[in-house]
Amino acid sequence: MPPQQGSARMRQRTVLLVGIAVLLAALVLAVVLASLLTHGRQEVSPEMLKWKDRGTTKNLREVILGRCYNYITAQHPELGDKDCLKIWESLKDAFIYKNPCNITPEDYQPLMELASHPIPCNKSLFWSKTGDLVHRYTKSNQNFLTLEDTLLGYMADRISWCGDPSAPGINYESCPKRSECESNPGSVFWKMASKMFAEAACGVVQVMLNGSVEAGAFRSSSIFGSIEVFNLDPDKVSEVHIWLMQDIGGPQSESCSGHSIQRLISILEERNFKIICEDNYRPVQLLQCVHNPDHADCRLCTNST
Repeated sequence: MPPQQGSARMRQRTVLLVGIAVLLAALVLAVVLASLLTHGRQEVSPEMLKWKDRGTTKNLREVILGRCYNYITAQHPELGDKDCLKIWESLKDAFIYKNPCNITPEDYQPLMELASHPIPCNKSLFWSKTGDLVHRYTKSNQNFLTLEDTLLGYMADRISWCGDPSAPGINYESCPKRSECESNPGSVFWKMASKMFAEAACGVVQVMLNGSVEAGAFRSSSIFGSIEVFNLDPDKVSEVHIWLMQDIGGPQSESCSGHSIQRLISILEERNFKIICEDNYRPVQLLQCVHNPDHADCRLCTNST
Protein backbone atom coordinates (compact mmCIF):
# COMPACT_ATOMS: atom_id res chain seq x y z
CA MET A 1 0.00 0.00 0.00
CA PRO A 2 1.43 3.42 -0.96
CA PRO A 3 2.33 5.64 2.04
CA GLN A 4 0.01 8.45 0.85
CA GLN A 5 -3.04 6.12 0.83
CA GLY A 6 -2.29 4.86 4.37
CA SER A 7 -2.00 8.41 5.68
CA ALA A 8 -5.32 9.36 4.12
CA ARG A 9 -7.07 6.43 5.77
CA MET A 10 -5.50 7.30 9.12
CA ARG A 11 -6.72 10.86 8.83
CA GLN A 12 -10.24 9.67 7.96
CA ARG A 13 -10.23 7.32 10.95
CA THR A 14 -9.02 10.13 13.24
CA VAL A 15 -11.71 12.51 12.00
CA LEU A 16 -14.36 9.81 12.50
CA LEU A 17 -13.23 9.12 16.07
CA VAL A 18 -13.17 12.82 16.89
CA GLY A 19 -16.68 13.20 15.47
CA ILE A 20 -17.94 10.29 17.56
CA ALA A 21 -16.32 11.77 20.67
CA VAL A 22 -17.93 15.17 20.01
CA LEU A 23 -21.33 13.53 19.46
CA LEU A 24 -21.04 11.55 22.70
CA ALA A 25 -20.00 14.68 24.61
CA ALA A 26 -23.02 16.54 23.20
CA LEU A 27 -25.36 13.71 24.23
CA VAL A 28 -23.92 13.64 27.76
CA LEU A 29 -24.31 17.42 28.03
CA ALA A 30 -27.92 17.20 26.83
CA VAL A 31 -28.73 14.54 29.43
CA VAL A 32 -27.13 16.61 32.22
CA LEU A 33 -29.01 19.76 31.19
CA ALA A 34 -32.30 17.85 31.00
CA SER A 35 -31.68 16.40 34.45
CA LEU A 36 -30.95 19.84 35.88
CA LEU A 37 -34.04 21.34 34.31
CA THR A 38 -36.25 18.50 35.58
CA HIS A 39 -34.75 18.76 39.06
CA GLY A 40 -35.41 22.49 39.04
CA ARG A 41 -39.03 21.99 38.10
CA GLN A 42 -39.51 19.53 40.96
CA GLU A 43 -38.09 21.98 43.48
CA VAL A 44 -40.33 24.80 42.26
CA SER A 45 -43.59 22.86 42.64
CA PRO A 46 -46.93 24.74 42.69
CA GLU A 47 -47.92 26.17 46.05
CA MET A 48 -50.82 24.61 47.92
CA LEU A 49 -54.16 26.34 47.69
CA LYS A 50 -54.90 28.61 50.65
CA TRP A 51 -58.22 28.48 52.50
CA LYS A 52 -59.82 30.04 55.59
CA ASP A 53 -60.43 26.97 57.77
CA ARG A 54 -57.94 24.85 59.71
CA GLY A 55 -55.91 22.35 57.77
CA THR A 56 -55.87 18.56 57.89
CA THR A 57 -55.50 17.16 61.41
CA LYS A 58 -51.91 16.15 62.12
CA ASN A 59 -51.26 12.40 62.09
CA LEU A 60 -54.64 11.87 60.43
CA ARG A 61 -53.93 8.24 59.52
CA GLU A 62 -53.02 7.34 63.10
CA VAL A 63 -56.04 9.21 64.51
CA ILE A 64 -58.51 7.46 62.16
CA LEU A 65 -56.98 4.02 62.70
CA GLY A 66 -56.80 4.48 66.48
CA ARG A 67 -60.42 5.55 66.72
CA CYS A 68 -61.55 2.78 64.40
CA TYR A 69 -59.76 0.03 66.35
CA ASN A 70 -60.98 1.44 69.66
CA TYR A 71 -64.58 1.51 68.41
CA ILE A 72 -64.67 -2.06 67.05
CA THR A 73 -62.65 -3.68 69.84
CA ALA A 74 -63.32 -1.82 73.10
CA GLN A 75 -66.73 -0.23 72.50
CA HIS A 76 -68.54 -2.42 69.97
CA PRO A 77 -66.81 -5.80 69.63
CA GLU A 78 -69.78 -7.06 67.61
CA LEU A 79 -68.32 -4.98 64.76
CA GLY A 80 -64.94 -6.70 64.99
CA ASP A 81 -65.11 -7.84 61.37
CA LYS A 82 -64.70 -4.26 60.13
CA ASP A 83 -61.38 -3.67 58.32
CA CYS A 84 -59.93 -0.44 59.71
CA LEU A 85 -57.05 -0.35 57.21
CA LYS A 86 -59.47 -0.53 54.28
CA ILE A 87 -61.64 2.11 55.93
CA TRP A 88 -58.65 4.45 56.23
CA GLU A 89 -57.58 3.82 52.62
CA SER A 90 -61.10 4.54 51.34
CA LEU A 91 -61.21 7.81 53.31
CA LYS A 92 -57.79 8.84 52.01
CA ASP A 93 -58.71 7.97 48.41
CA ALA A 94 -61.79 10.17 48.69
CA PHE A 95 -59.77 13.39 48.98
CA ILE A 96 -56.00 12.97 48.44
CA TYR A 97 -54.53 14.89 45.45
CA LYS A 98 -57.99 16.32 44.70
CA ASN A 99 -59.13 19.93 44.57
CA PRO A 100 -60.99 20.27 47.91
CA CYS A 101 -63.83 22.16 46.23
CA ASN A 102 -64.61 19.35 43.79
CA ILE A 103 -65.49 16.47 46.13
CA THR A 104 -68.52 14.37 45.16
CA PRO A 105 -70.73 11.87 47.02
CA GLU A 106 -69.29 9.16 44.77
CA ASP A 107 -65.85 9.82 46.28
CA TYR A 108 -67.14 8.73 49.70
CA GLN A 109 -69.41 5.87 48.62
CA PRO A 110 -66.81 3.10 49.25
CA LEU A 111 -66.17 4.50 52.75
CA MET A 112 -69.87 4.63 53.58
CA GLU A 113 -70.30 1.00 52.56
CA LEU A 114 -67.25 -0.20 54.51
CA ALA A 115 -68.08 1.64 57.76
CA SER A 116 -71.88 1.36 57.90
CA HIS A 117 -73.56 -0.80 60.53
CA PRO A 118 -77.13 -1.34 61.81
CA ILE A 119 -78.67 1.17 64.22
CA PRO A 120 -81.03 -0.44 66.80
CA CYS A 121 -84.63 0.77 66.69
CA ASN A 122 -85.70 3.49 69.16
CA LYS A 123 -82.09 4.61 69.71
CA SER A 124 -81.55 7.27 67.04
CA LEU A 125 -81.05 10.74 68.51
CA PHE A 126 -80.74 13.72 66.15
CA TRP A 127 -79.69 17.21 67.22
CA SER A 128 -79.12 20.79 66.15
CA LYS A 129 -77.28 23.49 68.13
CA THR A 130 -77.09 21.19 71.18
CA GLY A 131 -73.82 19.38 70.39
CA ASP A 132 -72.15 19.44 73.81
CA LEU A 133 -75.34 18.65 75.74
CA VAL A 134 -76.53 15.83 73.48
CA HIS A 135 -73.17 14.07 73.60
CA ARG A 136 -72.95 14.38 77.36
CA TYR A 137 -76.37 12.78 77.45
CA THR A 138 -75.50 9.82 75.21
CA LYS A 139 -72.36 9.21 77.25
CA SER A 140 -74.48 8.96 80.41
CA ASN A 141 -77.38 7.10 78.78
CA GLN A 142 -76.48 4.20 76.50
CA ASN A 143 -80.09 3.94 75.28
CA PHE A 144 -79.48 6.58 72.59
CA LEU A 145 -77.07 7.06 69.70
CA THR A 146 -76.20 10.23 67.83
CA LEU A 147 -74.40 10.17 64.48
CA GLU A 148 -71.16 10.82 66.39
CA ASP A 149 -71.78 7.61 68.35
CA THR A 150 -71.69 5.52 65.15
CA LEU A 151 -68.41 4.28 63.68
CA LEU A 152 -68.37 6.87 60.90
CA GLY A 153 -69.18 9.78 63.19
CA TYR A 154 -66.87 8.61 65.96
CA MET A 155 -63.88 8.45 63.62
CA ALA A 156 -64.50 11.86 62.05
CA ASP A 157 -65.74 13.87 65.06
CA ARG A 158 -63.93 17.22 65.49
CA ILE A 159 -61.18 16.50 62.99
CA SER A 160 -60.61 17.93 59.52
CA TRP A 161 -59.05 16.83 56.26
CA CYS A 162 -58.63 18.02 52.69
CA GLY A 163 -56.44 17.33 49.70
CA ASP A 164 -54.54 19.41 47.17
CA PRO A 165 -53.46 18.74 43.57
CA SER A 166 -49.85 19.44 44.59
CA ALA A 167 -47.58 16.96 46.39
CA PRO A 168 -47.93 15.49 48.99
CA GLY A 169 -51.64 15.61 48.11
CA ILE A 170 -52.84 16.51 51.64
CA ASN A 171 -53.11 20.12 52.84
CA TYR A 172 -52.08 20.41 56.49
CA GLU A 173 -52.13 24.22 56.46
CA SER A 174 -55.70 25.10 55.50
CA CYS A 175 -58.99 23.63 54.23
CA PRO A 176 -62.00 25.41 52.70
CA LYS A 177 -64.93 26.54 54.80
CA ARG A 178 -68.44 25.78 53.67
CA SER A 179 -68.84 29.47 52.77
CA GLU A 180 -65.87 29.18 50.36
CA CYS A 181 -67.23 26.15 48.53
CA GLU A 182 -70.09 23.76 49.22
CA SER A 183 -68.43 20.61 47.85
CA ASN A 184 -65.54 20.49 50.33
CA PRO A 185 -64.44 17.18 51.93
CA GLY A 186 -65.99 17.84 55.36
CA SER A 187 -69.37 19.09 54.14
CA VAL A 188 -69.84 16.27 51.64
CA PHE A 189 -68.81 13.66 54.22
CA TRP A 190 -71.19 14.86 56.95
CA LYS A 191 -74.10 15.25 54.53
CA MET A 192 -73.68 11.68 53.31
CA ALA A 193 -73.18 10.28 56.82
CA SER A 194 -76.24 12.21 58.09
CA LYS A 195 -78.39 10.96 55.22
CA MET A 196 -77.33 7.37 55.92
CA PHE A 197 -77.96 7.78 59.67
CA ALA A 198 -81.48 9.11 59.03
CA GLU A 199 -82.30 6.35 56.55
CA ALA A 200 -81.27 3.73 59.12
CA ALA A 201 -83.53 5.10 61.89
CA CYS A 202 -86.50 3.00 62.98
CA GLY A 203 -89.10 2.92 65.75
CA VAL A 204 -89.27 6.04 67.93
CA VAL A 205 -86.64 8.65 67.07
CA GLN A 206 -85.64 11.66 69.14
CA VAL A 207 -84.34 15.11 68.22
CA MET A 208 -82.80 17.54 70.71
CA LEU A 209 -83.11 21.22 69.73
CA ASN A 210 -82.00 24.43 71.43
CA GLY A 211 -84.82 26.64 72.67
CA SER A 212 -82.40 29.42 73.66
CA VAL A 213 -81.30 30.20 70.09
CA GLU A 214 -82.69 33.60 69.16
CA ALA A 215 -83.00 32.73 65.46
CA GLY A 216 -85.23 29.74 66.25
CA ALA A 217 -84.72 26.18 67.42
CA PHE A 218 -85.45 24.62 64.01
CA ARG A 219 -83.51 25.90 61.02
CA SER A 220 -84.22 24.67 57.49
CA SER A 221 -80.58 25.30 56.56
CA SER A 222 -79.18 22.95 59.23
CA ILE A 223 -78.11 19.37 58.52
CA PHE A 224 -81.11 18.17 60.52
CA GLY A 225 -83.51 20.56 58.76
CA SER A 226 -82.24 20.06 55.22
CA ILE A 227 -81.15 16.40 55.16
CA GLU A 228 -82.10 14.25 58.15
CA VAL A 229 -85.78 15.26 58.39
CA PHE A 230 -86.37 14.37 54.75
CA ASN A 231 -84.56 11.04 54.89
CA LEU A 232 -86.51 9.58 57.81
CA ASP A 233 -88.59 6.71 56.49
CA PRO A 234 -92.30 6.92 57.51
CA ASP A 235 -92.59 3.17 56.97
CA LYS A 236 -89.86 2.49 59.54
CA VAL A 237 -90.24 5.39 62.02
CA SER A 238 -93.34 5.28 64.23
CA GLU A 239 -92.93 8.55 66.19
CA VAL A 240 -90.68 11.61 66.41
CA HIS A 241 -90.07 12.99 69.89
CA ILE A 242 -88.83 16.59 70.01
CA TRP A 243 -86.89 17.60 73.11
CA LEU A 244 -86.72 21.39 73.20
CA MET A 245 -83.99 22.29 75.67
CA GLN A 246 -83.40 25.79 77.03
CA ASP A 247 -80.15 26.81 78.67
CA ILE A 248 -80.31 26.83 82.48
CA GLY A 249 -80.70 30.48 83.34
CA GLY A 250 -80.46 31.36 79.68
CA PRO A 251 -82.93 33.02 77.34
CA GLN A 252 -86.17 31.16 76.68
CA SER A 253 -86.41 32.07 73.03
CA GLU A 254 -88.79 29.34 71.98
CA SER A 255 -91.09 26.65 73.34
CA CYS A 256 -92.95 23.80 71.67
CA SER A 257 -95.60 26.31 70.60
CA GLY A 258 -92.98 28.52 68.95
CA HIS A 259 -92.93 29.47 65.28
CA SER A 260 -89.99 27.35 64.11
CA ILE A 261 -91.08 24.27 66.05
CA GLN A 262 -94.55 24.53 64.54
CA ARG A 263 -92.90 24.66 61.13
CA LEU A 264 -90.98 21.47 61.95
CA ILE A 265 -94.15 19.77 63.20
CA SER A 266 -95.91 20.74 59.98
CA ILE A 267 -93.12 19.19 57.88
CA LEU A 268 -93.24 15.99 59.91
CA GLU A 269 -97.04 15.77 59.79
CA GLU A 270 -96.98 16.19 56.00
CA ARG A 271 -94.73 13.12 55.91
CA ASN A 272 -97.19 11.18 58.13
CA PHE A 273 -95.14 11.05 61.32
CA LYS A 274 -96.62 11.13 64.81
CA ILE A 275 -95.00 13.89 66.86
CA ILE A 276 -94.55 14.58 70.56
CA CYS A 277 -92.83 17.79 71.66
CA GLU A 278 -91.63 18.35 75.22
CA ASP A 279 -90.15 21.50 76.68
CA ASN A 280 -87.02 20.84 78.78
CA TYR A 281 -87.11 17.05 78.76
CA ARG A 282 -86.43 16.29 82.42
CA PRO A 283 -83.70 13.61 82.12
CA VAL A 284 -81.64 15.96 79.95
CA GLN A 285 -82.40 18.95 82.15
CA LEU A 286 -81.07 17.06 85.17
CA LEU A 287 -77.80 16.67 83.29
CA GLN A 288 -77.75 20.42 82.69
CA CYS A 289 -78.30 20.91 86.41
CA VAL A 290 -75.08 19.06 87.27
CA HIS A 291 -73.34 22.35 86.42
CA ASN A 292 -76.07 24.58 87.90
CA PRO A 293 -77.42 22.65 90.95
CA ASP A 294 -78.61 25.73 92.85
CA HIS A 295 -80.49 27.38 90.02
CA ALA A 296 -84.28 27.71 90.39
CA ASP A 297 -84.82 25.62 87.24
CA CYS A 298 -82.98 22.75 88.90
CA ARG A 299 -85.08 22.43 92.06
CA LEU A 300 -86.82 19.08 92.12
CA CYS A 301 -89.61 20.45 94.28
CA THR A 302 -90.70 23.75 95.79
CA ASN A 303 -92.05 24.46 99.28
CA SER A 304 -95.78 24.98 99.22
CA THR A 305 -97.33 27.60 101.50
